[in-house]
Amino acid sequence: MQFFLAQVEQGKDTVCASLRESAVKKNANDQRQFANFMKIGSVTLKNKTILAPLAGITNLPFRLLAKEAGCALVCSEMVSAHGLINKSKRTEQMLDSLPEEKPLSVQIFGSQPDVMAEAARFVESSGADIIDLNFGCSVRKIIKTGSGAALMKTPETAEAVIKAVRKAVRTPLTIKLRAGWNPADNQAFEISQIAESCGVDAITIHPRTAKQGFSGHSDWALIAKLKKQVNVPVIGNGDIFCADDAIAMLEQTGCDAVMIGRMAIGNPWIFSHVLARMRGEAEPTADLQHRFEIMTRYVQESVKYFGEEIACRMMRSRLCWFAKGLRNSSQFRKSVNHISTETEALQRIEDYKESLQADL
Repeated sequence: MQFFLAQVEQGKDTVCASLRESAVKKNANDQRQFANFMKIGSVTLKNKTILAPLAGITNLPFRLLAKEAGCALVCSEMVSAHGLINKSKRTEQMLDSLPEEKPLSVQIFGSQPDVMAEAARFVESSGADIIDLNFGCSVRKIIKTGSGAALMKTPETAEAVIKAVRKAVRTPLTIKLRAGWNPADNQAFEISQIAESCGVDAITIHPRTAKQGFSGHSDWALIAKLKKQVNVPVIGNGDIFCADDAIAMLEQTGCDAVMIGRMAIGNPWIFSHVLARMRGEAEPTADLQHRFEIMTRYVQESVKYFGEEIACRMMRSRLCWFAKGLRNSSQFRKSVNHISTETEALQRIEDYKESLQADL
């Protein structure tokens, strides 16, 4: 997680500064087109913003924060197909949902067609609005099982998985993939054509290779190229550090929607900023009170969902996400390192807020 956040900080200031000057010159009427709805199969999204599936992050309490900020489609953490068919309680809990977050996309991973098909049926019966297939995870423990981005190296297996899942469910089906395994490969285009022929309803591409992980820069030109090669909606993902990046991706690639992942960590209100820019409006002014209200609600909802003990262990690291960039954030991080009760967590948040307000 620290690596993810470091990568965000490394690139966002330079990229956003270069884009902002040109973005503000755009005519507001031109930008309003980006706020239009889009469709994924039978599911209509009210705008073109999507929360990426993030392992350990996009649980129900976090997804609700993104939805409140205007995100059109929220995605679950990636869910193990084996875990579902083996009736793992922890895995099944990842399918929990509430009406307020609809529509919901649930992402599953695995490499065996029959297992993936059975898991997809389970997900469909749970009430998911969209089922997403993970062909992009480059984490070693996922790759070594032949799942995630490893499927891009085996088109025959990839096709068998997609066909099996498509035959098993009627729910709209999407796939999330990377540019390929190596820079010289073109697997994204081969797998995308296979996916379209098998009946996938949309394709998300993160234009980094599996070997890149999250290093370097994502090649948005690959998103534009894929958009020209397939007839289903294409969702762009990668290096959206601020609202202007989202507008730039839409303009430069012609993609149908933007998916935001790492930049939403500790900053779920980024979706409200993106939507403002899509309407040709200025981004909302950063509000300290609003930030702390979200932190408080995140604690409260997490305690309700996970229970106090588990939620407080999670909050020891996660509350720090929301303080990034604020004064004395390192002191706040130390103050929440050992919280064990909801009351204690809320008091640390209130103390930190008061200390910042006193400095104004």
